[in-house]
Amino acid sequence: MDVLDLTRLQFAVVTIYHYLFVPVSISLASAAAGFQIAWIRTANEKYLHLTKFTGKLLIVTFAVGVVTGLVQEFQFGLGWSAFARFYGDVFGPTLAIEGMLAFFLEATFLALWYFGWDRLPRWLHTATIVVVAVGTLLSAYIILAANSFMQNPVAYALDPETGRAHLTSFTELLTNEVVLAAFPHTMGGAAMAGGGLLMAIGIWRVSADAAFRTLSRAGAWMMLLGGAVTAISGDHLGKVMTAVQPMKMAAAEALYETTTSAPFSVFAIGELGHDRPFFSIEIPGLLSFLGTGSFGGTVQGIDDLQALYTAQYGPGSYVPMIPVAFWTFRLMIGAGVLGMALAAYHLWSSWSFPRRVPLLPSFLQPGGGTPGWLRRFALLAPLLPAAANTFGWVFTETARQPWLAFGISKVADGISPGLTGAEVIASLAGFTLVYGLLAVAWCRLVVHLSRKPLTPAVEAADEPDPVPAY
Repeated sequence: MDVLDLTRLQFAVVTIYHYLFVPVSISLASAAAGFQIAWIRTANEKYLHLTKFTGKLLIVTFAVGVVTGLVQEFQFGLGWSAFARFYGDVFGPTLAIEGMLAFFLEATFLALWYFGWDRLPRWLHTATIVVVAVGTLLSAYIILAANSFMQNPVAYALDPETGRAHLTSFTELLTNEVVLAAFPHTMGGAAMAGGGLLMAIGIWRVSADAAFRTLSRAGAWMMLLGGAVTAISGDHLGKVMTAVQPMKMAAAEALYETTTSAPFSVFAIGELGHDRPFFSIEIPGLLSFLGTGSFGGTVQGIDDLQALYTAQYGPGSYVPMIPVAFWTFRLMIGAGVLGMALAAYHLWSSWSFPRRVPLLPSFLQPGGGTPGWLRRFALLAPLLPAAANTFGWVFTETARQPWLAFGISKVADGISPGLTGAEVIASLAGFTLVYGLLAVAWCRLVVHLSRKPLTPAVEAADEPDPVPAY
């Protein structure tokens, strides 16, 4: 691997690891706010205990997300300084605003929420966690706006003397058609990620405390509804993607020839090239519908787009890594659908239904309780959304290659000058070691928090020398 490939690998490792925690933080903040509002409205102590438990998970996850997010931003100076100089006037304001939201707004109000129990009026204390939830959404939108510039550059002008891009309209940057489509899609995935964690913990601990049943069902609803939002918004995002980056949609199907009523391969065996795989399961016209909104629509092929880009941008290969784009697109969809199915089955099996449903076997009857096999596979609940989010971002970024900012800046032009392979390997090894330790610490803290009963009464019955839970 040359220096460019190593630097891309380092950026991928840092970004993927960071994004394992971001969607969980976003959804946990909203879940904690929802539980606390439910407690205020109903005076049910169960929701109070769920609020505090979810909030503790949020604090642990938020801390790891902030630490890894700092490294994520430093990457632009460490490995991609040429791109940072070119893009800094556009990217800088978004990073500054996101930093203000994350470090000042979210962190400050999260601290007020944690230390404000029994010190602030209930309505004011509830407002602090609502502000945290809103802050995470705003922060996510700002960062997605920055990323959307890389997918579909808008609101910029090139300085004729320096060649640098500078921002012409912050409003136009925030209303980029890509970010408007990507934001609900990403937030749906975030709801699935946090919901999966809550569902897994609830299923695992349901026998220890009845409140965990409510937690598991709330997490399952988050996964199911988040998956629905992801699917609906993904349909719109696919059409926007086809309009601004047609090569990405062609790569998602390994479609080399421009085709009308293009099929979508659910599964394929064989080489992904000009010849179709020797075995594939296809849905006729589905790729055309995903890209154009019509089953009879025309989808441009890789060969025609390569010729078009060569004429427009000059000689070179404009074809991304086809196997990566093809399989990550399918793995993203598959992991998301499996996560939704797992959540739906848990909601059905834990539903308090008064009678048996005719013709259904016992393991499909509603209200039968959480079956043993589901408890054993509960770990999949957080892993499936994490996999779907990861595969989705790998597809989004790799299928844009060779561009950093589509049409104006290539990946090879953005790397830091003078960077050596030894420097990249050393920093990558250091990041990997630190991130591994952070992962162990996060997992241990989550397990430690989950082992504690939610209600003080249960804890007092289980422990001879109880320590107050909160």
